[in-house]
Amino acid sequence: MLTLGNGVCGMASIAVAVSVNLPWENDQKLFIAGVLIFIGMVFDALDGSAARMTNQSSQFGAELDSLCDAITFGAAPAVILWRYSDVFPHRLSWAIGVVFTLCVLMRLARFNVETEEDDPHDGFEGLPSPAAAGTIAAFVISIPHLHSLATPDYGDRIQSLALNGLVAFQYVVPLTALALAYLMVSRFRYPHVVQQWLRGRKAPHQIGQALFAIGGVFLFNELALPLALCFYAFSVPLRYLAERIGLMRPAAPKPVVGGETESSPSDG
Repeated sequence: MLTLGNGVCGMASIAVAVSVNLPWENDQKLFIAGVLIFIGMVFDALDGSAARMTNQSSQFGAELDSLCDAITFGAAPAVILWRYSDVFPHRLSWAIGVVFTLCVLMRLARFNVETEEDDPHDGFEGLPSPAAAGTIAAFVISIPHLHSLATPDYGDRIQSLALNGLVAFQYVVPLTALALAYLMVSRFRYPHVVQQWLRGRKAPHQIGQALFAIGGVFLFNELALPLALCFYAFSVPLRYLAERIGLMRPAAPKPVVGGETESSPSDG
């Protein structure tokens, strides 16, 4: 049921985004469509945790989960992209949405093929599709807040920044979607944030990241969502680039278990 709840959220997100009968402005419809993607993420997380806790995972459940993920984290964000940004030619916007969806499908297919039943769930190979979809959803969720700041009530400087932000988002969101599409099918290693917090003692940098996230929520409100998710998505490749050009020292290798370096699994 949790898995199907994820799929229902994806279908509802698409329906809201394309509806012409709902009595809301386009930004309000996209806000709700984005929220539905986040609710789908909750169902997806609870579904996996419940299956592992009850030891009731099955091939049927895994395949159904991937199909629902394809709707909520592949098709729904693509529809949001098409409905939101109109600064690029229509065919280019359509192509960006198609590329994003295809990369989600390849990401999910690779996960199904490469993941073993007894894999630890402490990391991902490639950006997880929920994180990629959540990043797109986070941008449209923050748009009403930007509109509220784009008024004289907050002063000329804040109003100007908000208006410029609304224009910039029209370009940033589609281009970010292309980058996210690549990261999903890449081999970059991403940490499983939830599992790291649920297991064992917390490293100082994890506590620092949590405090940074909490501070961002209080300071930026809804704008903290795209900031946090972009940090998660792009910090890994940026760190890799910094290590390659000598700006950062390479991370220490993971502990050796049974003669082989401990590896992280991929995930959808």
